[in-house]
Amino acid sequence: MEADYILVGAGSAGCALAYRLGEAGASVLVVEAGGSDAGPFIQMPAALSYPMNMSLYDWGLRTEPEPHLGNRVLVCPRGRVIGGSSSINGMVYVRGHARDYDHWAEQGATGWSHADVLPYFRRMETAHGTPDPAWRGTDGPLHVTRGPRANPLFDAFIEAGRQAGYGVTGDYNGERQEGFGPMEATIWQGRRWSAASAYLRPAMARFGVRLVRGLATRVVIEAGRATGVELLHRDRRQTLRAGREVILSASSLNTPKLLMLSGVGPADHLRAHGVPVLADRPGVGSNLQDHLEIYLQAAAREPITLYRYWNLWGKALIGAQWLATRRGLGASNQFEACGFIRSAAGVDYPDIQFHFLPIAVRYDGRAAAAGHGFQVHVGPMRSKSRGTVRLRSADPAAPPVIRFNYMSHPDDWAEFRACVRLTREIFAQDALARHIRHEIQPGPGVQTDDQIDAFIRDHAESAYHPCGTARMGRASDPMAVVDPQGRVIGVDGLRVADSSIFPRITNGNLNAPSILVGEKVADHILGRPPLAPMNLTPWVHPDWQTAQR
Repeated sequence: MEADYILVGAGSAGCALAYRLGEAGASVLVVEAGGSDAGPFIQMPAALSYPMNMSLYDWGLRTEPEPHLGNRVLVCPRGRVIGGSSSINGMVYVRGHARDYDHWAEQGATGWSHADVLPYFRRMETAHGTPDPAWRGTDGPLHVTRGPRANPLFDAFIEAGRQAGYGVTGDYNGERQEGFGPMEATIWQGRRWSAASAYLRPAMARFGVRLVRGLATRVVIEAGRATGVELLHRDRRQTLRAGREVILSASSLNTPKLLMLSGVGPADHLRAHGVPVLADRPGVGSNLQDHLEIYLQAAAREPITLYRYWNLWGKALIGAQWLATRRGLGASNQFEACGFIRSAAGVDYPDIQFHFLPIAVRYDGRAAAAGHGFQVHVGPMRSKSRGTVRLRSADPAAPPVIRFNYMSHPDDWAEFRACVRLTREIFAQDALARHIRHEIQPGPGVQTDDQIDAFIRDHAESAYHPCGTARMGRASDPMAVVDPQGRVIGVDGLRVADSSIFPRITNGNLNAPSILVGEKVADHILGRPPLAPMNLTPWVHPDWQTAQR
């Protein structure tokens, strides 16, 4: 099989990229190891905890024991399904802060400043609600909506933030991220609006983009140029030929693995696994970053939380209503209120994110508090800890060795303690305090730095936002893996377009920035001039140097 472009990975960035290449008239083959995203477990927003825990849809990756988290092994859900992780994630839509992208540009990702990426965010989205059209898109493939906030606890959380002295923002994806307000999600007409729904299916129907099932085992590189992809499907190997380029969009955990299996990576590591070195790029698999979070949970005074549905009958009712009407609680991911704040004076833009949820439950849905309660997911946005992805062996079926090295930097502990104390202060405001019976966790006995650190060590969980393992930078930077056009340095005809290329993790959830990468790299591949920069000025707290709020 042959096409102009072979694209590995039908995930957030890959689907967007396939759409734009197909739209331009190119022939495109998309390689995906996973299967269909049909069925209520993926399509019903409220069922979000199911697909990320199902081997049918998830790669089942896990970390090595994390030494700074009590040697715990953490799960790393990544979508092994059409739509990739956009088909199993929490559907939260966060662009990131303008300063994130300005930092990318400062680190060598020329052409990726906020002014450069804003027109691509506008191109990719149709933002519903009350967004400012100067900042938000109105006719893109990706529908972005807001929940109804019918549960009174959502507005109570936003009001508690205001009472604590923070601002309120009408659109954290617009001019002002900092503050408390409604959360946005990739949900449309009551169902998950994944990258497959927004991009891949239309690309296949309109532009002849073809989907090929199988595990990509290596990129075929001949005389320094990528010419195809070797594929394994049902014990049969075949080679797909690329007339123009090969693009890897396999996730920040599987893309570096595939690069290394193909001979692109740290030379000594490749030799240790018997892989011929075709391009010595020590940055492949390095710079791994993520967001960690903890859940602060409170028992509720009144039976107004989602706990009333935490039983077989309640879940059946929600599911039946959703199947019949695409409405009701099943049509929401239940993340309908949020906040972004700064942890201290002197921090110029938010470095703490809150997700509010009107039930006290694990993100994976495996355990709920015994009774009515609610929780806030909270964590620092810009950890200084860095980890690695490495080969376990030269066997393409072997999972990679993943070491996030969480909490290895001392600043991470100080930032996490601030998260706990600032969240408790918000919980203590009248708007929320009147709903609280008592704190479930960490619990009133956890107060000192040592006690908080112990709680973090035992309970911090990944927010499932890995990135950075094939970072973008100047071609002269020895640790950069791709240049600002996504081209792999040292190999012709090969690009990376997914969250691997992030120089540094962005504020908030990573689905929107990952789709952005697909949108923007498509223009680079096609040789088109980039969209004209938009020099809108984002809101920054006027007293950020001297005030925390």
